Amino acid sequence: MEFLNIEFLWLLVVIPLLALWYSYTGKYKSNTLNFSNSAAFSESKSFIVWIEPILRIFRMIALTLLIIALARPQVIDISTRVKNNRGIDIIMAIDVSASMLAKDLRPNRLEALKDVASNFIKNRTTDRIGLVEYAGESYTRTPITSDKSIILRSLKEIE
Repeated sequence: MEFLNIEFLWLLVVIPLLALWYSYTGKYKSNTLNFSNSAAFSESKSFIVWIEPILRIFRMIALTLLIIALARPQVIDISTRVKNNRGIDIIMAIDVSASMLAKDLRPNRLEALKDVASNFIKNRTTDRIGLVEYAGESYTRTPITSDKSIILRSLKEIE
């Protein structure tokens, strides 16, 4: 497990100080109302007297969890790490205008281009490839990716 903001973990030093402060202030707590005879009140302890230490513990636990959340813990698996391949980034610009339907190549220029491009993509093992179509205006068919199956599928769908 790694922490994105590890400096927030320094705030955990406050938790033991808070526990000491709670224990110190709990011993010397004075009554807010003064009565001439408090014997009746000392015999029956209210629910708040019993629950107050538990609430203090819950406050410290909540503060601890809040500090840990601020530190942003992250589990980094090997599958989520970035691949460090030595390839290059390639953008293939594919002409899809009407001139690509000429029959000077079999069956036409566009299909010949698809065959050559698919062989090129299959042979580029470490490179990242993207596809851009244009015919008057251009648009990104596939952004740069190292997933060859997506590129080949997008290439087959070009008409």
